[in-house]
Amino acid sequence: MKILAVSDRVMDQLYCVDVRQKHPDIDLIIGCGDLPFYYLEFLISALDKRLVYVRGNHDKGPQYTVDGRVLEKVMGGSDIHGRCVEREGLLIAGLEGSMRYRPNAPFMYTETEMKRQVAGLLPKLLRNKVRHGRYLDILVAHSPPFGIHDKPDIPHTGFRIFLNFMQWFQPKYLLHGHIHIYRQDTPRVTQYLDTTVINVYPYHLLNFPS
Repeated sequence: MKILAVSDRVMDQLYCVDVRQKHPDIDLIIGCGDLPFYYLEFLISALDKRLVYVRGNHDKGPQYTVDGRVLEKVMGGSDIHGRCVEREGLLIAGLEGSMRYRPNAPFMYTETEMKRQVAGLLPKLLRNKVRHGRYLDILVAHSPPFGIHDKPDIPHTGFRIFLNFMQWFQPKYLLHGHIHIYRQDTPRVTQYLDTTVINVYPYHLLNFPS
């Protein structure tokens, strides 16, 4: 199965009329936050595939298109923050947002607040284990785990609870955005226990093993 994961930046290589010809074998689209909803809607339409996504710390308020539409969400996509869903046979969960650096701002969480978000997933993950024999295949996040691909400033610090999450629930992949990459030698893929952590910025093609 081939997954197109995107985050943080609109790419001309994807936002084009021949994207389906360039990528004819995409099975699922995953959004890791901080992207215009019109861009995600375009990918759904152009590739004719399902989308799951989480929001990033900059995804605030309604979004406006040049043709006058007001977008509160991605039409045709599924916001999976705090949810576990099954798509194309994969078990996928989502956790939105970044470390809190502004009081009361949406899509930002302290470490304690993110722990509460993870706690809300526990019943769903346990149900997956009973029904499917595994907790999860992919965790979709905006922010990285603490110490993996993150940065020392508060807005770009990763969440420590994500390290516990990977230890407890062993997803095959954790996909995140939020950390912009400007150097070719910046690590994008890191193995942590049984989980491959991938910074998908600005997009990443993932071949999920059958």
